[in-house]
Amino acid sequence: MSRLQSFAISAACVVTIACCTPASADKRYAPGVTDTEIKIGNIAPYSGPASAFGILGRVQDAYFKKINSEGGVNGRKINFISYDDAYSPPKTVEQARRLVESDEVLLIFGPIGTPGNAAIQKYMNSKKVPQLFVASGASKWNDPKTFPWSMGWLPTFESEARIYAKYLLAEAPAAKIAVLYQNDDFGKDYLKGLKAGLEGHTKMIVAEESYETSEPTIDSHIVKLKASGADVFLNFSSPKFAAQAIKKMGEVGWKPLHILSVTSHSIDSVIKPAGFANAQNIVSAVYLKEPTMPQWTNDVGVKAFDRFMSEYSLEGSRGDILAALGYTMAQALTEVLRRCGDDLTRENVMAQAANLQAFAPPMLLPGITVNTTATDFTTINRLPCRSSLGLPM
Repeated sequence: MSRLQSFAISAACVVTIACCTPASADKRYAPGVTDTEIKIGNIAPYSGPASAFGILGRVQDAYFKKINSEGGVNGRKINFISYDDAYSPPKTVEQARRLVESDEVLLIFGPIGTPGNAAIQKYMNSKKVPQLFVASGASKWNDPKTFPWSMGWLPTFESEARIYAKYLLAEAPAAKIAVLYQNDDFGKDYLKGLKAGLEGHTKMIVAEESYETSEPTIDSHIVKLKASGADVFLNFSSPKFAAQAIKKMGEVGWKPLHILSVTSHSIDSVIKPAGFANAQNIVSAVYLKEPTMPQWTNDVGVKAFDRFMSEYSLEGSRGDILAALGYTMAQALTEVLRRCGDDLTRENVMAQAANLQAFAPPMLLPGITVNTTATDFTTINRLPCRSSLGLPM
């Protein structure tokens, strides 16, 4: 049993319905809130095919411990309850029900993955429990009219893919494109955005291969894509499979222009397992500062991140951009809770989350800010026009 799970089970033994006995008339509490505690739920794949994303939950757990050591949020400590769903939608549903109905959390924060979150979206909205800052770039998290209790965090997969399409049309209009994508909403959103961005030039795509997360290896897909004669490869896969793709490309000597999705832009989870020699000249859009890059050596925000990672024994994941993502998401939730003050109802949580204007957590790249409204739940609505390798996008 993981440390996070052990903490969650022990914490679940105390259930307080604060809304029934507020300390004073000016305090408004939802389930999961007392004068001293805010109970937050989380679902992450600590095991299974997307276990690389588990670093998000571990970093967030550590960040809330840091906040608690500093006095909490408006005097209340955060009780962060995180469960493993192994990137399995049925398990996601089970864990969501456990958090809402048994643990009685105020909200579920940063649940990871498109398939699992899609499986619980209707449930969360029917219960009117915030499904806040979903760690997925699917377009369905920006539908406040239909799903007012669901809000994403990542730039949309479709928008990201459109950026790559725009770059290829401008810089390589004669390109022959091969695409690898995960066969679910995650991968299909990327493919949809790419085709829309190619603006009638979809014949540039000469090969498409989808894979299932249950497949042990995607080697055969890479061999097929190489045989297509493509000179551009768009890799819309999650970290485990992105690493496999890069390694296999090196083995078979396939060296196209390689565009890698933001979701797998990670040194620790992808590049190291694939081998640095195989991972040269990969292009990807970025929106977070990469702590290992020389230009951020003296950056105040990166220095604070490094101190945090060291203090909480997470420095081994410093080169994983997912660690910076988890840190940034936790800062955003902390800001939302701070703004709620003593009105810690679920309605106010969503109202504050939908009113973040020019909010700039320090690990975001300069010029990128979080801007949300009641009619637009997109948190990060643009990506910089340069890749992490300095190539024009």
